[in-house]
Amino acid sequence: MSHTSHEYDYVVIGGGTAGSVIASRLTENPDVTVAVIEGGPSDVGRDDVLTLRRWMGLLGGELDYDYPTTEQPRGNSHIRHSRARVLGGCSSHNTLIAFKPLPADWDEWEAAGAKGWGAVQMEAYFARLNNNIVPVDEKDRNAIARDFVDAAQEALGVPRVEGFNKKPFTEGVGFFDLAYHPENNKRSSASVAYLHPVMDERPNLTILLETWAYKLQLDGNRAEGVHVRTKDGEEILVKARGEVLLCAGAVDSPRLLMHSGIGPKADLEKLGIPVTHDLPGVGENLLDHPESVIVWETNGPIPENSAMDSDAGLFVRRDPEQPHPDLMFHFYQIPFTDNPERLGYQRPEFGVSMTPNIPKPKSRGRLYLTSADPEVKPALDFRYFTDEDDYDGKTLVDGIRIAREIAKTEPLAGWLKREVAPGPDVTGDEELSEYARKVAHTVYHPAGTCRMGAADDRQAVVDPELRIRGLEGIRIADASVFPTMTTVNPMIGVLMVGEKAAELIGGGSK
Repeated sequence: MSHTSHEYDYVVIGGGTAGSVIASRLTENPDVTVAVIEGGPSDVGRDDVLTLRRWMGLLGGELDYDYPTTEQPRGNSHIRHSRARVLGGCSSHNTLIAFKPLPADWDEWEAAGAKGWGAVQMEAYFARLNNNIVPVDEKDRNAIARDFVDAAQEALGVPRVEGFNKKPFTEGVGFFDLAYHPENNKRSSASVAYLHPVMDERPNLTILLETWAYKLQLDGNRAEGVHVRTKDGEEILVKARGEVLLCAGAVDSPRLLMHSGIGPKADLEKLGIPVTHDLPGVGENLLDHPESVIVWETNGPIPENSAMDSDAGLFVRRDPEQPHPDLMFHFYQIPFTDNPERLGYQRPEFGVSMTPNIPKPKSRGRLYLTSADPEVKPALDFRYFTDEDDYDGKTLVDGIRIAREIAKTEPLAGWLKREVAPGPDVTGDEELSEYARKVAHTVYHPAGTCRMGAADDRQAVVDPELRIRGLEGIRIADASVFPTMTTVNPMIGVLMVGEKAAELIGGGSK
């Protein structure tokens, strides 16, 4: 195979949520050249990607890297972790629920060693975002979702929230803010907001599509570039005069590091991968938002209108000592039965679901390689529900009980014919826990596998400037750097990481 070389000022690996931001901001300076390495195709002109309500059709399809989970003795071993193989990354794949991380989330990061990432400092980056972040439009607010909001407020006494990003909250129910264009249900993803307006206008921005990064090029402790393979099989070394910016996400950033010999020494040596830099934290601290599901059959069909079929949600704070909610629910106006069906439950023709999830799970997992071949997918062991006090499992049991309280409260109760899963006869803590864990799913929020920390923290992979510890010329900017999980859906947090990274590098809005 031929092996040619190309050189730019900056090389961004991953044209996803943070990578799109960084590439756009750095190329605002016409004298700076940037190459974006994106494993998937463009999203331009693709209605299957750009139409928000079609998001479920992307899961498990050609634009999904589709990572399996290792055996989960206390959870669901059948979970497939969708990771988007398309420009815009997971912001081209997800529901675009848009929550600014809560002040307590940022302050928790700073306390974990991420100096300069506290709530006060981070507030400015939200204001910079190019995405069109708006509440779910009135025309998209389905009658049954409106009645869920009313019933939750009545049953639980939580406040109704109109605009979750207006001020910090500890509990509340309402319609989400989304990064979308309500007039045509099109995404305001990272690629749409940051790359589409400039990708044909800036000669200093090069986007290499369907190009797969498989190994970093190092000279001593300095990253010089990355080896990539095009869809035609050509092997290219893409070199960076300035810095390599690794934005491949919480699965593929640690994966690329380990295949480049950067990671836990003993693990790499076992696979015969030459160790270039012993960094024990790579792949550790794997975080997620686990969820369960409770499903009801409705008394016939419900109205069709929606932004993306999960437009409203609820936050509850069971422990008043906590500075943030400790239980979240998405309300789905569809019967979400993929996992219950595996246990023998039947999908009703018409139905709705609530998915309680754990905002701050205690369980921690790890990601590791099983082969020295970069084509082999890494192992994702989330170690779901393995925390010592079973906080995570108990949280989901509480969630099912709270969901039932809402379901028997008008005006939602009038829509519901029967509880399908787990079913009204499943009432004990142990039975509910077993059900909740067996049908558990992911909210698709893997994070933390290259976590940020203080310079003297041996388990930290990057410092608060996002530089990889012990290396030069390379930073990471994506959800892998999260020291702890945000209470809320993390996409806006990742965009803000991208904005701050661009500033740290020396580009972007001032």
